[in-house]
Amino acid sequence: MEIAALKLSGTYLVSSPRKTDERGYFMRSHDRQAFVDNGLVSEWEQESLSFNRDKGTVRGLHFQTPPAVETKIVRVVSGAMLDVFVDLRRDSNTYGKWDSVVLSASEGNAVYIAAGFAHGFRTLEPDTLILYKIDVPYSPENVGGLRWDDPDLNIDWGVTEPVLSGRDAELPYFRDFHSPFLLDQ
Repeated sequence: MEIAALKLSGTYLVSSPRKTDERGYFMRSHDRQAFVDNGLVSEWEQESLSFNRDKGTVRGLHFQTPPAVETKIVRVVSGAMLDVFVDLRRDSNTYGKWDSVVLSASEGNAVYIAAGFAHGFRTLEPDTLILYKIDVPYSPENVGGLRWDDPDLNIDWGVTEPVLSGRDAELPYFRDFHSPFLLDQ
């Protein structure tokens, strides 16, 4: 398993070589020791699936506030997506910056996102199924989010009229957000 740092501290691209033959392939989707060796969270409380019927679906930008701050690993099981994460750690030198990676079932890659980031995605194919490993339980009283189309964040989603939930369309703007996140939570 290969874990490579991305441009925002606390985010990593996770890939695993495949053993392929005429039947298909085999790959390791998780290796606790690889995460331990890289000083990353390696114990997961919950695993969730997100099925997205339509290409161009945007979900996010979501997060949980303290004391239920989430670290997560996100992987596409079927289909493909543009995965986006925004640094909300107010003492970080990349506070308010975003990055993205394309995750796909065909590549078998994943992204590790440390606590203190908002997370969202846009599906690149219909019937995209996404698997999350999360280190804390879901806490509805700590749920928060930011607008996907926030002009101050200026995220290039590659879509102007996404399939979007009513809740996500009404999330607050970054300029109105007072971050409760720090680097070492």
